Amino acid sequence: MEVEWDPEKARLNLQKHGVDFADAATALHDEMAITIPDDDPDEQRFVTLASDVLGRVLVVVCTWRGPRIRLISARPATRRERKQYEGKRR
Repeated sequence: MEVEWDPEKARLNLQKHGVDFADAATALHDEMAITIPDDDPDEQRFVTLASDVLGRVLVVVCTWRGPRIRLISARPATRRERKQYEGKRR
């Protein structure tokens, strides 16, 4: 699975949320990930709750662009979201 992102969007995301898109991309390989469709009227998006390579639980929003996954945003999960993720791991 190939993952891509806009470099400027990645810079802004790192500044706002402290999450590098390169790290966020690793969360998409988490076997315990929870992914649900997002209600975006312009394009089909997905919200994934998963652990990245650094062990952080993240919320990653992405879409399909042809054969690639395009990252839109990534942020640390809230306490409630972390509990939801950890509940699935049990």
